[in-house]
Parts: sequence; C-alpha cells; structure tokens
Amino acid sequence: MKAEKIVLRKMRMTLKSPFQTSFGTQTVRDFILVEVHTRDFVGYGECVVSGEPLYSEETVETAWHIMEDFLVPMLFEYGELAHPDEVGRLFAPIRRNNMAKSALEGAYWDLYAKQQGIPLARALGGTKDRIEVGVSLGIEADINDLFRNVEKYLELGYRRMKIKIAPGKDVEVIRALRQRFGGIPMMADANSAYTLRDVDVLKQLDEFDLMMIEQPLAHDDIIDHAKLQRELKTPICLDESIHSYEDARKAIELGSTRIINMKVGRVGGLSEAKRIHDLCVEKGIPLWCGGMLESGIGRAHNIAVTTLPNFTLPGDTAGSSRYWQEDIIDPEVEVAADGTIAVPQAPGIGFAPVPDLLDKYTTAVNVMKRG
Repeated sequence: MKAEKIVLRKMRMTLKSPFQTSFGTQTVRDFILVEVHTRDFVGYGECVVSGEPLYSEETVETAWHIMEDFLVPMLFEYGELAHPDEVGRLFAPIRRNNMAKSALEGAYWDLYAKQQGIPLARALGGTKDRIEVGVSLGIEADINDLFRNVEKYLELGYRRMKIKIAPGKDVEVIRALRQRFGGIPMMADANSAYTLRDVDVLKQLDEFDLMMIEQPLAHDDIIDHAKLQRELKTPICLDESIHSYEDARKAIELGSTRIINMKVGRVGGLSEAKRIHDLCVEKGIPLWCGGMLESGIGRAHNIAVTTLPNFTLPGDTAGSSRYWQEDIIDPEVEVAADGTIAVPQAPGIGFAPVPDLLDKYTTAVNVMKRG
C-alpha cells in the first residue's frame, strides 16, 4: 500500500435532535474524514474528535494539525506499507493523539481489505454476519421525553438502552424507567460525573439490575474505580480510562473494570483494538463497541470490529437515522426489526461515500501528495 495522496476533510453535520450528556448538549458534529488514495483504491477513515476538548484532549483543530504536520508526512516518508499493523508502529513515537492516529490507520485498514478483495470484518478476523446493537439516550429535562425515546427504540428492535446519568439525574431516572419498562436490558453511563464521595448514590443503582455502570469516576482513573467496584454489585465498565493495551491490562489486574467499552478512536486504531480484544478474551472480560456520534464511515469501522468474537454485548452502533437526516454513505446503516445490523460483504468497509454529500458537509479540505 503506497499512498499517492491523502485527503483530509473537515466535516460539519447537524444532529437530528440535541444530545445531552454530563459534558453538555451537542447539536452539531464537527469531525475529520480521511481518504488514502493509491493508484487503484481509496481507503476511508473517520477521526472521531469534537470541536471542544471535553471527551478527550483532542479537537478537530489539534487532530488536523497532528495529521497534517506529523502523521501524513511520516507515512509519505515511510513509503510502502505491507499491512495496516505497520501504521501504529510507525506512529508510536508520537505520544497520545490517538484519534488522529486511528483515522489514518482506519483508512489503511479499509484500503488493505479492498486490495485483498474481502470485507474489513474478515480482514480483522471477525466471525459474525450480524451484530447486536443498542442505543444511547441523552439526558432529558422531562422524564416523559425519555419514556417516549425508550418506547420508540424498543419498537425499532434495539436490544439495549444506555441511559446517560449525572448527579441529580440518576437514581430517580433509572427507577422511573424500571417501573415503566420492567426488566429491559439497560445500563447507565455517567461520563465521569461522580467521585468516591458519591458512593452511596451509586450503590442505590444496584437495586435496578443494570447490565453495567459506565465510567462513573474520573476520565483518567483506574485506582478509585477498583475501590468503587468493591462496593458495588453492578459491574463497572471503563470507557475514557482505557487508551491502550497497557491501560486495559492494568485496569483488569486491579479489578477496576468487569467490562470494557471499546472505542477504536480512543485506543488509537483497529490494530490496538484487536490486541485489547485478545487480552479480554484471555481475562474473561466482555467487550462492546461504544459510539462517538459517527458518520457512516466511522459507523462502518465499528460494525467491522464488533464482528470479533469477544464483542458479546450489544454496542452503540445505531442506525444512521438515529442521528442524521441523511448520512454520507450508500447504503445507510440500518437496524433490522430484531435489533441487529447485517455485516456488509463488499470489500473494505462495505459502504460507499456519496461524493455530493461529502462535498455538502465539507468545510475545509487539504489534499496532500507524495513528494
């Protein structure tokens, strides 16, 4: 794989409805798309950053800078790549900036699968032809709005509800949902909104038979989560704390997590995601694939990685229509009535970007050529 040119696109898409978490309310999605062009193929990747450094330290502007000034020149200087695993090794001297790295590496994985004439899922070692999906629901000022959302997505077949919580919007919200909907598969996502001072509040969630509580404590913590897990019956799932294989290994050994939310951008790419997957197989830790309000490009990569065998819990890879009036791919990602998504069988990511829609939502372009 020898890139003749690499195209970076700043993108802006408007969400169908505001999405509120403990970080704040989001109405638009700013991100970056990457195209890696060889003589015969184009590979696509998505940089799942946001406009503000709230989920992580990376933003659209910082990721653009890192790719433009460091990562893309490194790829051009390196020359021809035999396998996408080489991308992560090449980028290893650059600290963190995982979402920027992941976007380029993802484009090379798509390119590699297209050159091999196989679906990306098979290139990764995936074993499924359908994946189970759940849906992530933001904080609502009116509980009746949340009820309506849950009803809608249950009717659409989604197999698990993830409910965003924050102090003051937690125990009573979950209790009301249990009273209204009974024993539906449900989890709570705190996005680091609590501390150990809130242990008594978090312990109250044990009565609701939740699948997990996701990232209740600090975004960079694995010590206090181990202390909290000893106080809770409900499994703790780590998200923001896991940026690498080593983070996962340490968290598992400490007892900080019983489940891991895999976000490919957060860990630096599909190759590192596979390493973490294999570690979790060895340690008996279930995985599921989280979402970052991706466009169809990032959603396609999530579908592919979820076909690995240890992704045993429904992920957040909802259909395109969950977030967008129109997605930028053809066909759009659709959820079947049984709450599953069919894994595409075409080479690469299996979804074709629509050029007119790419142009419609592009706010800036940089075409970088070899030499």
